[in-house]
Amino acid sequence: MSTPVPTPTQTAASLARGVTATGWYIATSMVFFLLGTVAVWGLVVLIAREGWRNPVTLLVYVVSAVVVVVATVLLLTRYRRDGDLDDSDRPSWRRRFLSLPVIAAVLASIALGVVAGSALLGAALVGATLCLVRWGPGIRWRGVVLLEIALVALWLLEQAGPMPRSDAFVLVFFAVALPMTQALSLWSWDVVLELDRARRTEARLAAVQERLRLAGELHDLQGHHLQVIALQLELAERMIERDPDAAARQIALARTSVDEARDGTRALAGRFRGVPLPDELANAADLLRAAGLAVALDVAGDAASAPADLLGPVIRECTTNVLKHGGGAWARLGLERVGDVWRLTMANDPGPGSTIGSGAGLEGIAHRIGVAGGDVASSRDDASFTLVVTVPADGSAA
Repeated sequence: MSTPVPTPTQTAASLARGVTATGWYIATSMVFFLLGTVAVWGLVVLIAREGWRNPVTLLVYVVSAVVVVVATVLLLTRYRRDGDLDDSDRPSWRRRFLSLPVIAAVLASIALGVVAGSALLGAALVGATLCLVRWGPGIRWRGVVLLEIALVALWLLEQAGPMPRSDAFVLVFFAVALPMTQALSLWSWDVVLELDRARRTEARLAAVQERLRLAGELHDLQGHHLQVIALQLELAERMIERDPDAAARQIALARTSVDEARDGTRALAGRFRGVPLPDELANAADLLRAAGLAVALDVAGDAASAPADLLGPVIRECTTNVLKHGGGAWARLGLERVGDVWRLTMANDPGPGSTIGSGAGLEGIAHRIGVAGGDVASSRDDASFTLVVTVPADGSAA
């Protein structure tokens, strides 16, 4: 079986899933790096100074760390949501800088610095929190560069203090690297969001172009037939007194032109309304996966040439039946060409108490396929329910 060529619908769906997964990965990595920084400082500084022996110090450190992490998660969620807004809809500076998550994270960061006895830790956490706020173009990077210089200066000042020498490099690395890492991660996230916006814009433009193409073809089709009908009726009006028979022939021709215009419009609408079978099967698989089923999809490489007007309704009907009456855990969809027929196979495990295959849906499918010269066969046992539909490849019977 040849590998199916990805269709635009499949590509857009996979890209959307990739954008979402990348965003989750970036946000998760930022949270974990923050957790690592807080944990390393807590273990090294508190244990080295025996701060764990003081319940108040230990409690303040743990609570402040939890507040910083929770506020970071909330700010990341807001950052993702605000990334979908236009420039005119961006939140005000009061909501960005004076909101509860920002204030809570800043106060908790200062508390962590006081408990750890290090201005370096407090300043690094405050800077990491402010990085999560949406700044204007270029402002975040300038602020991060200045912050990194300030953190290095604070580190140099703290060298004269009681900071443990053996673990100083580890602490300084996490503290200095935290704001820069958050800024780089957010830059990557902005790139991903921009790609996502470009994808959605491309989809909207494609839809607009398709509508314009449909409007152009409809204009050409209807304009031609309407012009012919107008000329035929005008000619019949002029001839009706001196040659009624000729006028009647022109009226008959005008009615024929009306039928041709109606048939052409119907055919045009059907061509634009139809969905290629690879897309139809991919959509059905995505829908079943969203319902929690493990789906196997096996589609021939030339499946786009299969009769979508016959098999498309069958796929939709069977997908609906599996969702409503299946009750199982897996499904299998396949489309292949065997000789001069196309064979569609849909199978699933019925699940306990399932009524799939017992309704009138199969009778309707069998009738439609039988009229087109095809065949429908179904089988059911305790392990699976299988439906096999075959239709002529040339579509002549249809």
